[in-house]
Amino acid sequence: MPRTDDARPVGAEEQVPVPHDDVTTLKHVIEQEIAALRADVGGSTPARATRPSPGGSEAPHVGADAAVPRDGGPTGRARGQDRDRGPGAADGGDPWACLTAALPAVPLATALLAPVWDDGRGEEGATLVDFVIAAGNRVRSAEWLEPLGLLVGQRLLTVRPGAASAGLVEALAHVLRTGRPLHGWALDYTERREGRLRRVQLLCDAAASGDRILATWRPALTEADLLTSDAQKLVSMGWGNWDLLSGATNWSDGLHRIFRTAPGRTWSLTELCDALLPEDVPRFAQCVRALLAGSDTPWTRVRFVVGDEVRTLDVLGRPLAGTDGRPWAIHLVARDLTPQTRSLQRLAETRRETEELRQQAAAEREVASQLREALLPTHSAQLAEAGVTVAAAYLPSEHEVAVGGDWYKCRLLADGRVLLAIGDASGHGLGAVARMAQQRHALAGLAQTGAEPGTMATWLNQLMCGDPTALTATAVVGFIERRTLHWACAGHPPPVLRRGGGAALLPGDHAGPLLGLIPGYAYETATVPLEPDDLLLLYTDGLIERRDEDIEESLDGLVRSLAREGPLSPQETVDDLISAHAASGLEDDACLLALRID
Repeated sequence: MPRTDDARPVGAEEQVPVPHDDVTTLKHVIEQEIAALRADVGGSTPARATRPSPGGSEAPHVGADAAVPRDGGPTGRARGQDRDRGPGAADGGDPWACLTAALPAVPLATALLAPVWDDGRGEEGATLVDFVIAAGNRVRSAEWLEPLGLLVGQRLLTVRPGAASAGLVEALAHVLRTGRPLHGWALDYTERREGRLRRVQLLCDAAASGDRILATWRPALTEADLLTSDAQKLVSMGWGNWDLLSGATNWSDGLHRIFRTAPGRTWSLTELCDALLPEDVPRFAQCVRALLAGSDTPWTRVRFVVGDEVRTLDVLGRPLAGTDGRPWAIHLVARDLTPQTRSLQRLAETRRETEELRQQAAAEREVASQLREALLPTHSAQLAEAGVTVAAAYLPSEHEVAVGGDWYKCRLLADGRVLLAIGDASGHGLGAVARMAQQRHALAGLAQTGAEPGTMATWLNQLMCGDPTALTATAVVGFIERRTLHWACAGHPPPVLRRGGGAALLPGDHAGPLLGLIPGYAYETATVPLEPDDLLLLYTDGLIERRDEDIEESLDGLVRSLAREGPLSPQETVDDLISAHAASGLEDDACLLALRID
């Protein structure tokens, strides 16, 4: 036998060195070991002694596969001769009395069946079409099937109509024709009873006795078998036994389920090797080598290609020793980890996707933050020289997501006017930031024309209506010239003016629709005279919108808050408003711009 003493068990977590084993090598090792085992065991087994016959001479041994004449008798008599000769016939009594009397002692559903030929006599060339129940016991093969002992004298297909489609008559006819018995022949029996189909899986054993058939039926699975099968299904396990000497292989239902094979269709060890995933061949090879060397193996993680999918199994092996101490059989237990493996793979994939999204969001926040710093710079000191003190703030609805479409602009123009504007571009993220930047820069360019705020709003609306990617936006556009505010409104909340100890919303009767909504709409300009120490507050709707509060109530609350603050600087005013309104949590981004006339 080839040396296998270097084989050792391999655990699922153990790193496996890459040996020379591939599928071809592994199959060759298995075949060599089995051939050597069979040669050694076969050469050491003494020849079986034959039993002497009553006359003193040795009777020749007849193998299980020895040919039996068509009529089932060793004398080769022709069909129709001594048809009724059976047990007890030599004594001149009822030839089947002894056999019939013994049927009640059989623990399985049993019947003695006589053939029915299409010519009525069974001459040469006749076809077997049915069987008559000559005798039977009272054991039920299924709870809903009557015992055959109560149906004596009736035809089999009459009392068991499902036997026709199941091929039972043909199988029994083959036994009668060849003399070869049936062993565990699977019968999937279906019959319509009381208006519904009933089904049972049976195993049939049958043998010819003269020109009759003795047949038994038993459930394919006992109650213990069903419980075992259910347990294997619940835990996704199965077992298999490979007899190295005889080549017989026995699999549990669970192993059939794992490898998706039909009952009775098992794989040899070499066929199992053919299903291995190539990279797992070395690991399985070490397991097999250890078993062939007589060592138990711990759980070993192996993958097999079954149909069009890869199944991951943990395999535990145990050799079964023969009389010489060497393994004559191998027992494997397999635990199917495929569902768990797939779940872990999906979880890992989800984690990767989540991490990619997190990194993407972090990069987006960083880019947006830098863009916002570039697009919303701190107001220029030139404004203070022009007699205007300014404070501004941007408030994201989520502290970690400093991205949105809210914007403001306040700068001193070349002609001495102070441009002020505030707006809100639809959406969030980099797309909203890009649209906000376009609107802000467009307004800065339009302001150089010296046009009125209503005209600038009209032009900005035309630009957005002509751009299908612009969506909609709100804005207040204006400028201060000689202590007079000129302003236009496009769907935006009106500014608040604080004067003395009171505050009020600026009248918005001239306000127009959202920018980008109605092509060609002409926006109007309104004027408001300003006085020293007047404070003008511009803001976006994120500061006042609340799900549980009417917008008018929110605006009144903002006006009251501004009136209570007294003669505070623009920066103090902005800070107080942030504390008062942001403490309850913002539902949308917000932007504030406060200007005081000095």
